[in-house]
Amino acid sequence: MRRRQTLALLAALPLAALTGCDPAAPDAGPKGDAGGGSSRPAVSPSPAPVKVPGAVAKGTTPPVVNHGPREGTMVALTFDADLTEFMKKQLESGEVATYHNEPLLAYLEKEKVAATFFMTGMWAGQYGDVAKRIAGNPLFELANHTYSHQAFTDKCYGLAFEDDPAAMLADVDRTFGVLEALGGNQTRYFRYPGLCHDERALEALAPLGVTVVDGDVVSGDPFAEASQPIVDAVLGKAKAGSVVIMHIGGPNAPQTHKALPKIVEGLRAKGMTFGRLSEVLGA
Repeated sequence: MRRRQTLALLAALPLAALTGCDPAAPDAGPKGDAGGGSSRPAVSPSPAPVKVPGAVAKGTTPPVVNHGPREGTMVALTFDADLTEFMKKQLESGEVATYHNEPLLAYLEKEKVAATFFMTGMWAGQYGDVAKRIAGNPLFELANHTYSHQAFTDKCYGLAFEDDPAAMLADVDRTFGVLEALGGNQTRYFRYPGLCHDERALEALAPLGVTVVDGDVVSGDPFAEASQPIVDAVLGKAKAGSVVIMHIGGPNAPQTHKALPKIVEGLRAKGMTFGRLSEVLGA
């Protein structure tokens, strides 16, 4: 009689009371093979964030870089894509047909030459399809060249001068927003128009966490009347780690696409190879 009463009492108890395990508890699960522990998969640690090339701690005065390590074989071909308010008015009036150089871009693509493009935000907006095409090529990299190519110091090759540090900051930040929307290989590299900068202009950009890139090989391609001087300037100075400055500005750099094949062939003949700016700088 007493045995039947005991069995009836056990039958009335919930499973949790019999096993010591609540099936509804968040950490409930089948026993492991060893030691009776839980067999739930271990939580993988979050991957370390990928550092964007050129990024430095925000609040840091931007470092200024001219070239990478003088070892190996790589050089960086960089192209400034400029557009100002005045240049845009020329396009709208029909005075100028384009500030994009299609033969230059097509050559880089055909020859699979790595390059970095310092775009103004206005140029990226004017030539949206071309900007996306550049961003979509894994051999290319995007960098910041202000929004409308205003100078941040006075007397800089006749460029319009922005004197307000807050406006400088807003201008460059706005351009990063335009470029980031394109995707592709993003950087936190920045180049001042005309390479004109002083301590005040550098301090203005400290909140953005950028690296300023000038360059050690100035091609002299703006408004050039012949291509050979451009070729000679680059081949005569470029070496391992060099950062070559050229332009993709149509009538403002009318000889660059003619000089580029000779530059590429000449550097290859010297055993040089081409890398994105981040690769050449060792970022």
